[in-house]
Amino acid sequence: MIGVFDSGVGGLSIFKEVKKLLPKESFVFLADQANIPYGGKTKKQLKNLCEKTTKFLLGQDIKMLVVACNTASCYAIEHLRSKFSIPIVGVVPAIKPAINLTQSGKIAVLSTPATAKSKYLDKLVKKFANDKKVLRLGCKGLEDSIEIQDDKKIEKLLNIYIAKVKRFGADVIVLGCTHYPFLREKIAKRLGSKVEIIDSGKAVAKRVSNLLEASPLIAQKNVEEIFFTTGDPRQFSQVASKLLKYKVAGKKAYL
Repeated sequence: MIGVFDSGVGGLSIFKEVKKLLPKESFVFLADQANIPYGGKTKKQLKNLCEKTTKFLLGQDIKMLVVACNTASCYAIEHLRSKFSIPIVGVVPAIKPAINLTQSGKIAVLSTPATAKSKYLDKLVKKFANDKKVLRLGCKGLEDSIEIQDDKKIEKLLNIYIAKVKRFGADVIVLGCTHYPFLREKIAKRLGSKVEIIDSGKAVAKRVSNLLEASPLIAQKNVEEIFFTTGDPRQFSQVASKLLKYKVAGKKAYL
């Protein structure tokens, strides 16, 4: 199985893209909702949490791990790679592809506050977008609102953050949190057709596919999908079913 984890339901956007590209693979998904948001944790706490989630998924006999969380990828993925021998794929904001799309030279990265101020994002911007203007917009509260599907709060926060993007004048928006692709239509409606919106989902799926094709690990048929949460399985199942558009039955995980 391919293991996928996030602090919450946002990682399901990555799961969807990987599944679409690799329909014969089996998956186990873990939402660490007991510890959400990861954006409020220290680097040491994130390393510890990510190590625990990885060990849990290894107990499910996974052959590869996808860290479907920008914050965890920015702060803990190197730690995981030093601890575990299986292939580990992370998620980072799609800065490089944004450079090829911008006409105005202005890019906005929408992410959690922790990702917005991370050294990892600093390095990405300096490496690929040093000659561009980049708005790093930490969208406090948006991730939490998506977790519980608080539509009223989502609408209110989007109005605030998209207004800042408009004032900045970006013509490319990078969705730097795996929760945000589920809001793509709402964001696009506010920005209009002249603004490009991109995320890392397809790139992550392609990376997973390439790694599997280069090894004897690629599956020949889909066996199963298993979903776990460290939070409330009933609430997770309701939200996940809504986001994936098919019935999901989450199980309780104890790390």
